[in-house]
Amino acid sequence: MKPFSFLIFYLACMIVSLTIVRYRKALIPFALLAMAVHRLPLMLTRSCNFWKLLGCGQNGSFDLQPDWQQWGLLAVWNNRTDFDQFYKKSFIASWWRLLTYESWTLLCEPLQSHGTWDGKEPFGKPNVKDYAGPIAILTRATINLNRLKNFWSHVDEAAEMLTTSPGYITSVGIGEAPLYRQATFSIWENFEAVKNYAYRSPKHADVIKKTRTEKWYKEELFARFKPLETWGTINGKNPIKTYLK
Repeated sequence: MKPFSFLIFYLACMIVSLTIVRYRKALIPFALLAMAVHRLPLMLTRSCNFWKLLGCGQNGSFDLQPDWQQWGLLAVWNNRTDFDQFYKKSFIASWWRLLTYESWTLLCEPLQSHGTWDGKEPFGKPNVKDYAGPIAILTRATINLNRLKNFWSHVDEAAEMLTTSPGYITSVGIGEAPLYRQATFSIWENFEAVKNYAYRSPKHADVIKKTRTEKWYKEELFARFKPLETWGTINGKNPIKTYLK
């Protein structure tokens, strides 16, 4: 593909953005306020096809302890131009620049997606299998209330296996509501590393089996993404920048 043709394709394809911001402790009330105030401009942004305002856990996976300073926005855009306009000129972007002291953004292209989020398929039905390179994984679920104890009793063990797995780069625990609407967004060196973590660890494979046999989830979604571009920092560093040269 010629460079100019690639540029046109890149600008035209669906873009998924994840922005994580950190507020100073004194400004936590503004972080909580943002979860309500930012809904209206997102609802009025026609170029944004899907969005979720998210809280964050203290660790890189599901976590009962919220990080009151750290918050996120996951959004799906028609194309890169629409995202750029939002990031440069929107009320939300201005809020972030004024009230947060750190911000990290990752842009992605969907590779595969299975399941639903609030009854929607936010990333469509892509089926790209021939990609080799750094990969981002979104795993999210609405947990059945009568299975919360089963779910949370395995979280610490799964989180430790995640962060110590070969090929793991970084992750963030995100969620729409405490306890029962949870997600993990993780980044890996390649998909082989993801498979090794998910299926070749007997303990984790057993947890995956239990989610099915014990019907932990009311709704779930699993998606893979190709990381395209990243900037900013979170906790003083950009964890994936060196992988996207």
